[in-house]
Amino acid sequence: MANDHGPIWRGDMIDQIIGKYVEWSYQKPVKKAVVAYGTMWNSTETMARAIGNGIWSKGVSAKLEPFGITHRSDIITEMLEAGAVCIGTPTMNNEMLPVVADFLCYMKGLKPKNLIGATFGSYGWSGQGPKIAADILASMKIEMLEQPLRHVYVPDQEALDNCYALGERIGAAVLEKCENSD
Repeated sequence: MANDHGPIWRGDMIDQIIGKYVEWSYQKPVKKAVVAYGTMWNSTETMARAIGNGIWSKGVSAKLEPFGITHRSDIITEMLEAGAVCIGTPTMNNEMLPVVADFLCYMKGLKPKNLIGATFGSYGWSGQGPKIAADILASMKIEMLEQPLRHVYVPDQEALDNCYALGERIGAAVLEKCENSD
C-alpha cells in the first residue's frame, strides 16, 4: 500500500532521491537567484526582467518565476539551491497581491536557510506591497540586501536602470556568498 503524499520510488531511483534530499538539506547556495513575482499590469514583470538581466550580468543564473503561472512548489524547488530570492509584488488595496502572500506563507512554513533576499514592485498610490514582503522575508531570517525597490506606475528607463543595478548587487552578493561557503 502507498500513501497519497507523493510518488513511489523504486529500484535505483531510491539512492538518487535520498542523495537529492541530503543535498537539499544542506541548503548550500549555488550561483543562482530566483526572481519570483506577481504582476497586475506588467510593470512589476518588467522590473523583474531588468533585475534578472542585472543578475545574469554578474555570471549568476537568474530564474524568473511568475506567480500564478508557475506552481509554488516548482518555485520552492528552484530556491532549494539558490543563493538569493527576490520577490516582486505590486501593491493592491494597500497589500501584496494574494498570490504573493500565498507563496510567502508556503515558503515560511518550509523555513529556508542561507538566502539573500530583496523585494521590489510597482504601485499606484501607496506602495506597501514590497515592504510587507520584505518584512516577511526578514522574519524568516533571510539576509535582506537592501530596502525594497519600488516604482510608481510604469517603470521608465531610470527605474529599469535601478532594477538592473539591483540585479547586479544581488548577483555580486550571491557570488560572494558562494565563495565564502566553500
